[in-house]
Amino acid sequence: MKESIKTRVRITDTTLRDAHQSLWATRMRTDDILKIAEKIDDAGYYSLECWGGATFDVCMRFLRENPWERLRRIKKVCRKTPLQMLLRGQNLLGYKHYPDDIVDRFVALACENGMDIFRVFDALNDPRNLEQAIKSVKKYGGHAQGTISYTTSPVHTIPAYVALAKEQVSMGIDSLCIKDMAGILTPGAARELVGALVKALPDLPIQVHSHMTSGMAAAMYMAAVEAGAGCVDTAISTMSSFSSQPPTESMVAILESEGFDTGLDQAKLAEINAYFQGVKAKRQPASSAKVEPVDAGVLVHAIPGGMISNLRSQLAQQDALDRLPEVLAELPNTRADMGYPPLVTPTSQIVGVQSVLNVLSGKRYSMVTDETKRYAAGYYGRTPAPIEPKLRKKLMGDLKPITCRPADLLKPGLAAAAAELPPNTIKSEEDILSYALFPEVALGYFKWRKEGGPIPADEEEAKSVSAAPVQKQGGAPSQSGAAPSGAASAGKGVAVLAPLNGTFYRSDAPGKPQMAADGAQVKSGDAVCVVEAMKLFNPIKASASGKITFLVAHGAAVTKGQALATVE
Repeated sequence: MKESIKTRVRITDTTLRDAHQSLWATRMRTDDILKIAEKIDDAGYYSLECWGGATFDVCMRFLRENPWERLRRIKKVCRKTPLQMLLRGQNLLGYKHYPDDIVDRFVALACENGMDIFRVFDALNDPRNLEQAIKSVKKYGGHAQGTISYTTSPVHTIPAYVALAKEQVSMGIDSLCIKDMAGILTPGAARELVGALVKALPDLPIQVHSHMTSGMAAAMYMAAVEAGAGCVDTAISTMSSFSSQPPTESMVAILESEGFDTGLDQAKLAEINAYFQGVKAKRQPASSAKVEPVDAGVLVHAIPGGMISNLRSQLAQQDALDRLPEVLAELPNTRADMGYPPLVTPTSQIVGVQSVLNVLSGKRYSMVTDETKRYAAGYYGRTPAPIEPKLRKKLMGDLKPITCRPADLLKPGLAAAAAELPPNTIKSEEDILSYALFPEVALGYFKWRKEGGPIPADEEEAKSVSAAPVQKQGGAPSQSGAAPSGAASAGKGVAVLAPLNGTFYRSDAPGKPQMAADGAQVKSGDAVCVVEAMKLFNPIKASASGKITFLVAHGAAVTKGQALATVE
């Protein structure tokens, strides 16, 4: 029989961030949020996850919105409920490590604009990659929530997770989240893990995050709460399940039937849900509507919810959606090769894209992204298990391995980012941070903003405006239509072909020198340009030795098999 005094279990709402990232490739707009924000603020949630993750990038890249303005506008309405964001530790919101000064200033501006709770995680569970972000959150008065990125492997054990939690407590975290990004945490394992954490750290509030991809998350939440977890993540029912979180309404009913109190009103939740049913009709991509409600395969491939929708989108961009089963079969093998990293951004992206390349190229690791090279060399942190030495050497290429905290190798970057921006580009310090995190994307957004371009009405229109060339070598805007058409322009010599659909760049980062000058002598196998595909940079090598002539303008969209240059 349950006690008459009910134990409160708090609920974090993920509808405004992770839910639409998992289901709609992050396509919810700020106006969609603001029309219902006041009612959500009144519902009694513990916190509202509304920023971070992929929202920042997508706001600029596809929606042509200012992510900082989104945060300010939500905070102006939501005064009762703390706002929460997902922060990728030293990676912030990107796919690489950023210098400490950029991390510190980003957190400062996020706090100034209204962010309250920062869920700070590292894809490799390397505590060194959490230090600066946690320090900055505490410095500027935010709530620092540490994170265990949960996965299973021969090296991921209960004692190892408890040790990781203790390290984060020593850094000053205010609470801890078990982040089950793929929905693979079973009820039994949750009971064991939460029980061990409560025993080792009895004063540390524990929150649990999961996805319904495997269908287990609601049952797992119940087991975790019974073991001592005090907060769980849910999404309003229309935005729940599949690869999103468990439905709020169902979870409230389950918890309250077991004698727990959530503080949420089902009538208010019904009103909120009715609103999102209307939004769904406008924002849900057609591809998401065809997704099976439960994917038991996640228990094998362990792809997180946000990555599932992006992986389908990325394969579709390569005209290879039919090869998804092959990629899902390849993923566990690639993950094992790379030391069993938890599959969460950016490692989910690195391992996922490398798996795609292993399938599309026809030969495993014949194409290796720059990010995979840096991962193998230690630039993302310590891998959970060592990479086999021979494979590691192949993946690293000419990079030298490192053992220090990766960010220790980075020079301060904020002033340099400001200096790289073309004159009359920025309107605020926030623009500098946006550029520092996503240079090409930010420049495209700034150009669109300056020229007063149209607001994309739907996903297809958003793709068309985001594909426009935005930058020449060295950071100056390029002229549309400057790129020759490709194979027909190859002329004499041996063609250097695009291996994927993507965006062509002459350098691997804005402001950096061209990898090969037009007319320069190159050797076969030299990296001469890059094609950005699936948000990662793929170095393209010369197919022969001789003089190289480029056929495509920096920043132009290219298709698989298109001639990028000739060597003769």
